[in-house]
Amino acid sequence: MSIPIASLDLNLLLMLHTVLTERSVARAAERLHVTPSAISNGLARLRSALGDPLVTRKGRGIVPTPRAVALAPAIARGLRELELAIHEAPFEPASCTRSFTLAVADAGQLTWVPRIAASMAAEMPKAHLSVVGIDSLVSLGDLTSSAVDLHIGLAGRGSGLHIAPLLDERTVLVARRAHPALGKRLSARELGTLRHVGVEMVPGKGFRDLVGVAYARSGVRRQLAMTVPSFTAAAAVVAATDLVATLPESLFAGLGTRLGVRTVNAPVPAHSVKIAMCWHDRTHADPAARGFRELVRRAVLAARQA
Repeated sequence: MSIPIASLDLNLLLMLHTVLTERSVARAAERLHVTPSAISNGLARLRSALGDPLVTRKGRGIVPTPRAVALAPAIARGLRELELAIHEAPFEPASCTRSFTLAVADAGQLTWVPRIAASMAAEMPKAHLSVVGIDSLVSLGDLTSSAVDLHIGLAGRGSGLHIAPLLDERTVLVARRAHPALGKRLSARELGTLRHVGVEMVPGKGFRDLVGVAYARSGVRRQLAMTVPSFTAAAAVVAATDLVATLPESLFAGLGTRLGVRTVNAPVPAHSVKIAMCWHDRTHADPAARGFRELVRRAVLAARQA
């Protein structure tokens, strides 16, 4: 007889398992902290649902029917797996085989991710790390989806988000090494004549131009000649033209020479970005996700101090 699982009170299966284990209604009742009559009533309901007596009395104990004997291993296995799932084992970084997805802009991919990768290799060698850009973070549904576990960058907004400040990232204005304006310190007026490459990682999503805001507040003109989707693309354009760009200081410090750019000596408006780690409620209490976040936090701060 086929019994829809939705029609069963699953508590009755736990009760049957206990009766079969104890071979006694009284001992099962004591173990489950209920009365013997409650066990008897539950058995009656289960008999009716399954169409089988399940157990018969023998002296002070019980004898299972063939149907109960057949059910016993499956019920025990199911309860054991549920028990393991509910009472998860302590997180062990060295044996973790989880896959984690980190969203970070290209500048962070170059300056922070190598240190994160080294830490993963040392502390969580069996885990897998996937790194995506900010455009992918948006297209995947941000942190509310199950696709991304952690974001490093500007603090996000929305319900269910958790934010942990990491550091303040200063920015620098750069130009190609042979730029004609680099032979002297520029005045504010001369700074205003330069043409800029802007970085817009996710076009059309309404992200604020924070560099433009800093220039506007300082009363310095900023001519935006073009936009590109990454800081490295901006540096490449600058290295090949007379355009200038604002880059994260950590990117310039680590790769400025190889990128072929140098800082502009001018009264550039002070501008820094507050970098944070952001994650969602769905991973907040997960031990493995907590361990991953702590590893990332330590790696990013260590990369900054290097």
